Amino acid sequence: MDLSHLGTPVGPMTRIHGGYANRMYRLDTDRGAFAVKELNLHDRRIPYRAGDVFRFERAAFAAGIPMPEPIEAGDGILVHRWVDGDKVPEEPVTAGYAYEIGEILARLHRLDVPWRSGEDEEPVARDWAGLAERATATGQPWAGELTEQVGTFLAIAEFVGTCERPGPVVLTHRDIQPWNLLASAGRPVVLDWELSGLLDLSGELGSTALSLSKGPGFDDIRPAVFRAVLDGYAAGGGTLPVAGPSWFAFMIGGWLGHVRWNVVRCLHGVEAGTGPELPLSQEAVRGGVQGLPVLFGRIPELTETLLR
Repeated sequence: MDLSHLGTPVGPMTRIHGGYANRMYRLDTDRGAFAVKELNLHDRRIPYRAGDVFRFERAAFAAGIPMPEPIEAGDGILVHRWVDGDKVPEEPVTAGYAYEIGEILARLHRLDVPWRSGEDEEPVARDWAGLAERATATGQPWAGELTEQVGTFLAIAEFVGTCERPGPVVLTHRDIQPWNLLASAGRPVVLDWELSGLLDLSGELGSTALSLSKGPGFDDIRPAVFRAVLDGYAAGGGTLPVAGPSWFAFMIGGWLGHVRWNVVRCLHGVEAGTGPELPLSQEAVRGGVQGLPVLFGRIPELTETLLR
């Protein structure tokens, strides 16, 4: 990749490991530090709208949303100004941090940015029985667990495909999770905008609030943190949608698609040139096979306790 227009390098470009979908590098030049992301365009789950997303990012940055400055997008490469900050661990954040995220979402949803019509969500997959058979035939370490959960995964797919969304539909980030956030002086910085697009508001708020209010599993969910996201959203001028299971449909549907994508990568048995390394895909599948049934089983409880 030719990045000479970013300045004269003052050291080698270094790989930043840990990405779930793409590959990240840091480049330091005489013009500053840059985050260079190599997009996985080989087997993306939905087409990447580089121009639309970049325009949305530029509008968000201009509006003062705390985020890295977007520099350029094209040819499978994204460049942002590097931002230093602390990683946000996968555990409940403080109520103050959650409140700020809610305010950020309210500001984001007020932006008037053109967006081309088209599909922003992937079709719900229902081929779990065949995937389980292939996993068994290829000796995947989680094949038995997946086989046992085929019925549950089909029920999840049915729920995601039929759950009524109350609206409104908003243009938004769609993936505010702990691993897509930094804390700079204790305040949020929103990273990784590639999945931006149109989404039912309840799905965005439910996914964001739940991810920030829990740890890696579902044994430690802090209702006060969940509610702080919603309070911040309302304080920022947003109107909360009606309570219901739709608040969790997008999160569980996105996780379902992510697990399937990694299952297919593991079945191929060959590490692709882009995207996550094979061990990370194996980890994602095992986590989903164990965690998705738990989340699905708790949707009625979460709806009652978090949205009352």
